[in-house]
Amino acid sequence: MKSPNVVERIIDTLAEQHPNADTELHYRNAFELLAATILSAQSTDERVNIVTPALFKKYPDARTLAKAKSVELEQMIVSTGFFRQKSKALVGMAQQLVEQHGGNVPADIEQLTALPGVGRKTANVVLGHALGVPGLPVDRHVLRVSNRIGIAEGDDPVKVEGQLCEVLPPAKWTLASDVQILHGRRICRPKPLCDQCSIRDDCDYFRIVLSAPHKGRPAPKSRPGTAKRTRQAPKNDARSVRKTGR
Repeated sequence: MKSPNVVERIIDTLAEQHPNADTELHYRNAFELLAATILSAQSTDERVNIVTPALFKKYPDARTLAKAKSVELEQMIVSTGFFRQKSKALVGMAQQLVEQHGGNVPADIEQLTALPGVGRKTANVVLGHALGVPGLPVDRHVLRVSNRIGIAEGDDPVKVEGQLCEVLPPAKWTLASDVQILHGRRICRPKPLCDQCSIRDDCDYFRIVLSAPHKGRPAPKSRPGTAKRTRQAPKNDARSVRKTGR
């Protein structure tokens, strides 16, 4: 694990490589972001982006959505997948907001995760992006990137969230999630594009696994202006890094 100063520097460097990462979530209010994040579960962002304008035009707030018929709602969100389950979650979430919170989205992670269809990741997204409360959503991209770099360790999102929050100031929590999500989508994919990575010199996976000397021979040096050649990433890469003595 790396020191807090190093972790913060890594996050700042990723923020330079992926500027304006937070602007990808551009919903007008906390209710819209909450509903859209529930829809995003097991869906592609493109499908959700197509569906949400019509959804929010018909159901602009919790009170209108709370009165929706599941059958009508299902027809609107069918393209996002798992539409029956999501329809029930959306209506249940809206009804609970009206009954327990006056139709408003609470700025509290325990109250958010008590809503139907809302897990810890969704709650942290809404806190950090809509309500101005520090939150660090951990998805599969954050798990992969943080384990590879060596700023967190483990497959449990809650534990990784705790590790990252412990070494970063609260003001950097949401940013840390945003930039790692984009880095995981664009650069640090399952088969990583290390030649395009701005933090590979700080990355345990690149340093220990991909650049490790073979058969007692030193790793070849890169020519100035060129990236080091890397071999294909093995499966279970986070575990591979740990086995090499990180």
